[in-house]
Amino acid sequence: MNLCSDLSDKVDEKVLEDLTFNVKEIQANVLEEILTLNANTEYLWRFLHGSSDKELFKKNVPITDYEDVKIFIERVANGEPFDVISGKSITGFILSSGTSGGKQKMFPCNNKYLENVKFIYNYRSHVISKHIDGLERGKGMVFSFCTQGKKTPSGLLASTGTTSFLKSDYFKNRPPYWHWSYTSPDEVILCSDNKQSMYCHLLCGIIQRDEVVKVGASFVSSLVRAIIFLENYWREICTNIRYGRLSDWITDISVRGSVSKILGEPNPELADLIENECKQKSWEGIIPRIWPKTKYIESVATGQMAQHVPTLEFYSNKLPLISPSYVSSETMFGINMNPLCTPQDVSYTFMPNLSYFEFLLVDAGDKVEIVDLVDVKLGCYYEPLVTNHSGLHRYRMGDILEVTGFYNNAPQFRFVRRGNMALSVHLEITTDDELLNAVTHAKMVLESSNLMLVDFTSYADISTTPGHYVFYWELKGKYNNDIAEIDSNVLVECCYMVEKSLNNLYKDYRSKDGSIGALEIRVVQQGTFDALMESFITRGGSSTQYKTPICIKSSEALMILEKRVQARFFTDKSLS
Repeated sequence: MNLCSDLSDKVDEKVLEDLTFNVKEIQANVLEEILTLNANTEYLWRFLHGSSDKELFKKNVPITDYEDVKIFIERVANGEPFDVISGKSITGFILSSGTSGGKQKMFPCNNKYLENVKFIYNYRSHVISKHIDGLERGKGMVFSFCTQGKKTPSGLLASTGTTSFLKSDYFKNRPPYWHWSYTSPDEVILCSDNKQSMYCHLLCGIIQRDEVVKVGASFVSSLVRAIIFLENYWREICTNIRYGRLSDWITDISVRGSVSKILGEPNPELADLIENECKQKSWEGIIPRIWPKTKYIESVATGQMAQHVPTLEFYSNKLPLISPSYVSSETMFGINMNPLCTPQDVSYTFMPNLSYFEFLLVDAGDKVEIVDLVDVKLGCYYEPLVTNHSGLHRYRMGDILEVTGFYNNAPQFRFVRRGNMALSVHLEITTDDELLNAVTHAKMVLESSNLMLVDFTSYADISTTPGHYVFYWELKGKYNNDIAEIDSNVLVECCYMVEKSLNNLYKDYRSKDGSIGALEIRVVQQGTFDALMESFITRGGSSTQYKTPICIKSSEALMILEKRVQARFFTDKSLS
């Protein structure tokens, strides 16, 4: 078997075992394949002069970031031949989420990317099915969304990775052995109006509530948004079900036709049942109450998504939460081989057939140390470098990963943080994982007030002297859909708890010489972070990919937040 070829045509346990045992051989074959394909491209010719020698590649090809390759990608997007950067035809462009760095990146894409997506879908499902029985007898209510994308001057489409896959023949002709079907018809999944799509995902899922065995979305934040959307629209959904008629504002013709078939005849009994659940004072456990056969929730809960886990656990009665895979716009990486582990223990086993992976050792000082996938060390922290089949070579991802173990010979990595996400107002640096940890501690203070933190972000305000950290918090009541009365003492204590949980350098500058001012929490109106997401979508982003950045860099985003500030609170205690 050629393990570098497309492995997605057949789901076979032996494939996973072969892949994870023969890591070194497969990675060598993948690099040889990529270099043979791309050695004569304009980009690589400068370094290799047509050679596909692997040692020459490691010696001569530099580490790159997006600014290094942007001009080559834009040339192809503007109509120049694909061999500027790729030896294989470029079929389109993948748009990154743009939520980490503030701007969307655009990457060349060919069928290999889509084949890898299909491989990940197939094998993560296979792994999950080994741990949870009975999935083949049910359906998945999965909140998947598409965007329209945009045509480049070359005539090729630029869209998100999710959209590219969902609109491809790989999804349209998905194999029958995918062990569940979807409650939503393809027309709902492919609808570019996210509001109509969200409404119909929920409506179709509720109608087929007794068949739902899993609830899923790309990210935990998307599922939380779906439940909040249901809080706002359950009455209308019940009316649709009661009278067997879809709301008039669902105007997409293909969506309307397909959903109306699922809606069927009037069903007052189901409408009464859903109404009775949704009108309860508390929505705790609302997911298993409405979808009683749900066995698990599938959604990425690592990294910055961890902040949403307590809220999702409130809504789900702590159903098993599976973070299935680690993927990006640049490449697919790996699969969670222990799907029932807790969110904080999730590690991803890298699949060596997907791209060529190297790793830059973090905190190596002035020394640049790059190692291959098989040479990473347990407990060490690395930034992955990606060489893929469509023109990226030794590309810095910006993610920081920790090696936590091995599955056979394949390393397993825990996502730690984004390398470029940090706050600083003086000489300190506070990373996104430190910010997330500090907010997690502060949320314990909220428990006494029956408030939930819906979402947050932060930024370094240097317009004041001294500069200080600002957090934007959106809150909602735990036991009704209205915001509970805010206790200023509770929010001031939250400010203190955040500061108390930050690193020692921050606390030193804050307490000893006053180089950092008191931390501030600005409470914003409900719906503010939805408005932030909508702004992102109007610039070509996708709600499926959207992740609220822990650190805000965009001036446009700050304007949206500032317009909706309701109250401001500051730390009133000394940290010394």
